[in-house]
Amino acid sequence: MSSSPDPRQIAVPEGSQIPVVVLAGFLGSGKTTLLNHLLHRSGGSRIGAIVNDFGAIEIDAMAVAGALGDSTVSLGNGCLCCAVDVSELDLFLERLARPSARIDVIVIEASGLAEPQELVRMVLASENPRVVYGGLVEVVDAAEFDATREKHPEIDRHLSLADLVVVNKLDRAADGERERVLEFVRSLSDGAAVVPATYGRIDPEFLFDRRPNEERVGQLSFDDLHRQAAGEGDGSDGGHGDGEHGHGEHCGHLHTAYESLSFTSEVPLGPRRLMDFLDSRPDGLYRIKGYVDFGAHDRDNRYAVHAVGRFLRFYPEPWTPGEPRSTQLVLIGSGIDTATLGKELRACEDGAPHADETSMWGVLRYVQDPAEPGSEA
Repeated sequence: MSSSPDPRQIAVPEGSQIPVVVLAGFLGSGKTTLLNHLLHRSGGSRIGAIVNDFGAIEIDAMAVAGALGDSTVSLGNGCLCCAVDVSELDLFLERLARPSARIDVIVIEASGLAEPQELVRMVLASENPRVVYGGLVEVVDAAEFDATREKHPEIDRHLSLADLVVVNKLDRAADGERERVLEFVRSLSDGAAVVPATYGRIDPEFLFDRRPNEERVGQLSFDDLHRQAAGEGDGSDGGHGDGEHGHGEHCGHLHTAYESLSFTSEVPLGPRRLMDFLDSRPDGLYRIKGYVDFGAHDRDNRYAVHAVGRFLRFYPEPWTPGEPRSTQLVLIGSGIDTATLGKELRACEDGAPHADETSMWGVLRYVQDPAEPGSEA
């Protein structure tokens, strides 16, 4: 974990849109385990889960799900699990994205034989202005990677499309194989963030911003149930319990952390310099979020920025009268050089009092046309 400030110190609504994360991987890779982990560790965030292969799902609390029917499940912490055919995807996105659902992030768990590129295309083509692409997460089984690749050679293409690759089940791989598999996956992943994991445990901050765990609606949440199962808060395990597989999480720390950089500047950024930075962002940099002050290049608006993998979008919004003007950005990734990234961002500062009329063209390419809510930037 980087020593940089906690990225949650900068709370950034992503253009009032809900990120939609596609969770893919071949049968047995650990997608459902990872989804369960996210539900347990949501930290108060409300997760909508769309499951493309309902028959195989083994989400905890499925007894509650069964009592409410197979199509839609509404739980006390706001998690919704929807069995869905891909042709129905936009219908379910509409249901989960409505304001009354108060969902913070939507996760689509693809079938083990699904084509992730098609699901990503459908998310990007959605005409719902309330959702935004949140990345393709590809889960691979480290212990069975070679066998999976022999049986499903298309995994190479899937990895090249991914924004984040989770190399799961590393504990089951032989000692000499772990680093080989990780390096080989990195070579196939076209610059995506590649993180090792066991039992699907990755830090949810890779994917979404966790709310303070305060809100409760009607019944116990997954977080409450998880803490009770783990014996947290009663001294029964000294704070080391896991509650999922009986393996400790090292005093509550997750096995897979992330590096983060929090960048703040009182000097406006030059749009051309920032776009050069974004166009050349390094391997492993998964998320960028925050607000940018372009100064004289647009005195009326600040620009919310949302980047995941190679996907990028800006959202101009008027400055509040009297509001201090500054740039606040958070960068999250795996294996990133935060010191170098900070210097490169500092080099984007541009306090020029005047701007030419073409300076914002690069930024405006990534501003979604309000008349075309489903368009891809």
